Amino acid sequence: MSITPVSELVAAARARITQTPSSDAIALLDRPDVVFVDLRDVRERKAGFVPDSFHCPRGMAEFWVDPASPYHKDIFARPDTRFVFYCASGWRSALTVAALQDMGFQAEHLTDGFGGWTAAGGPVDHPAPRD
Repeated sequence: MSITPVSELVAAARARITQTPSSDAIALLDRPDVVFVDLRDVRERKAGFVPDSFHCPRGMAEFWVDPASPYHKDIFARPDTRFVFYCASGWRSALTVAALQDMGFQAEHLTDGFGGWTAAGGPVDHPAPRD
């Protein structure tokens, strides 16, 4: 059995989706028509996240986007909204955006992920401390 390396799947996805580098995405942060979507695991978010980002675990993205799904989230039905998905390094978000594009949902991804966001000086929020 031969396995296609995930790096090849990511490269194929990146070749057909819209990629936005962090240096450009930072300027989108305060726009009301832009939603940043964090695909990372809840444990990863403890290290910080893009301010006002919407948390959508990777395994739920297709279900939350699909209006016919019992798991649909209204945030993904907003008309005239630009959705920028991100993960830690840009691999999961590339695969996710390619799958969503196949469903007919328009989105883009943060090319260099949250790591690139922080390296570019993007602002970071942290979860509130729990008692």
